[in-house]
Amino acid sequence: MAFARLSAIIALAFGASQLVSAAVVQRSTTCPSGQTTANATCCQLFPIVDLLQTQLFDGGECGEEAHSALRLAFHDAIGFSTSGGKGGGADGSILAFNKTENAFHANAGIDDITDRQFPVFLQSGLSAGDFVHLAAAVAVTNCVGGPSLKFFFGRPPPVAPAPDLTVPEPTDSVTSILARFDDAGFSPAEAIALLASHTIAAADQVDPSIPGTPFDSTVTTFDSQVFLEVLLKGKSFPGATGQPGEVLSPLAGEMRLQSDSRLSQVSRTACFWQAFINQQSLMTGAFKVVMAKMQVLGQNTKLLTDCSDVIPTSKPFTGPIKYPASFSQSDVQQACSQLPFPSLSTVSGPAPTVSPVPGS
Repeated sequence: MAFARLSAIIALAFGASQLVSAAVVQRSTTCPSGQTTANATCCQLFPIVDLLQTQLFDGGECGEEAHSALRLAFHDAIGFSTSGGKGGGADGSILAFNKTENAFHANAGIDDITDRQFPVFLQSGLSAGDFVHLAAAVAVTNCVGGPSLKFFFGRPPPVAPAPDLTVPEPTDSVTSILARFDDAGFSPAEAIALLASHTIAAADQVDPSIPGTPFDSTVTTFDSQVFLEVLLKGKSFPGATGQPGEVLSPLAGEMRLQSDSRLSQVSRTACFWQAFINQQSLMTGAFKVVMAKMQVLGQNTKLLTDCSDVIPTSKPFTGPIKYPASFSQSDVQQACSQLPFPSLSTVSGPAPTVSPVPGS
């Protein structure tokens, strides 16, 4: 299985190699702002990155708007099918046609971020697709340990909203979720890599009485804590009662999605899930590769410019991750028998209560 895991990771990197290598440029440009980029076309993006940080992300905070910007990019791009008929992919339709797409059940609560982004989008002068996916890339770097994602510039405006039922939901079966990812062109390994986004994510609508409920105990840090905590034995619900789409969580104030729990336990994905635990470089590298693929779904990459060097750099994660206080390996519900479970220490003190995402 160790070889299979390595093969899957190599496949992830190989799948993005053409996209990355096709964007190599020959010179460096100093912009009027004094910043440098590999392509003069990208100079116009530096002021927009500043605009995003000041007008949308509260000066660079890893808070509600940051995690919602990443969620928005996923919900936008996954509206795509390799066989056609499911939308334009990473085209910004979810922002440009927000009245339509916000009404979809899977997009419940996403109107908060489209409402926040729309006036900033109008100021930016970018196409909706460029704005949504630039905002997501900037958002990730506001979180400690977040990778600097690729960003390709030049998407045309979207022509129509994506259809409904393209976004997987927490109540869906594993078979349904993986089939939807497969239809969009993603393997089970890639689907789990994308779920690294849950390290800085939170639920607003699974239980509307407790918006901003995080999926792990380190919600402002892009680390592998979520892959560990989803495997811990559940004890309680963060709200008064459990809601459709959630299962018992190990920590007070934390939500465990039913879909995450199921994906961590079935044979098709359990070892991919476990492999990321305390493997920061592996996790962020896989996430970066698969996001590079997702953020150009439906786009002609030959017409796009690689402006990845405008994306900021996050503060590094120093690690390692640990069991939350009062937990140990005896609390792990290990579903991957082919890989040894990593040895982790435990945070000292009483079991923590997880706080909502800042800004919720």
